Order: sequence, then C-alpha cells, then structure tokens
Amino acid sequence: MDTKLTLKLDNNVIERAKIYAKQKNTSLSQLIETYLNFLTNPGSEREEITPLVKSLSGIIDLPENFDYKKQYKSHILKKYSQ
Repeated sequence: MDTKLTLKLDNNVIERAKIYAKQKNTSLSQLIETYLNFLTNPGSEREEITPLVKSLSGIIDLPENFDYKKQYKSHILKKYSQ
C-alpha cells in the first residue's frame, strides 16, 4: 500500500536528485523508496564503499545497447588466439 509523504529538502538537492533519477530511468519516489528500504532493511549487510570505488563510479559512459558479454568474448578470443 502506497502512502503519500511530504519532505522538506533543499531545492538544489531536489533538482540534482530529479536529474539523477531521470538518468537512471526511475522516478524520484522510487529512488527514495529504494534508498530508505536499503537503510532500514535489517537483513541487508552494507559494506562501506571505499573512496577509490566512489571515485570510479560512473566514470565510463556506455551506450544503452552495449553488450559486455560480447565484448568480453571478443577480448578473450583476441587475447588467446595469438
């Protein structure tokens, strides 16, 4: 059952969150629900993300139709067929 929730947040945070949600093809409501569920789910084990991993997150911008399995297979074939 969905319930309406009103939040008071900084306007800049809201605008950045809307842009992020749009880039991830989700709604702001779903983004917030997922995050709150993650924080409050007692069964989930959260590991701290290291600064290095945070700095690398989002560094590569791949096309939507990118097939990583195909690319990996091509790489392996090339590597071991020489």
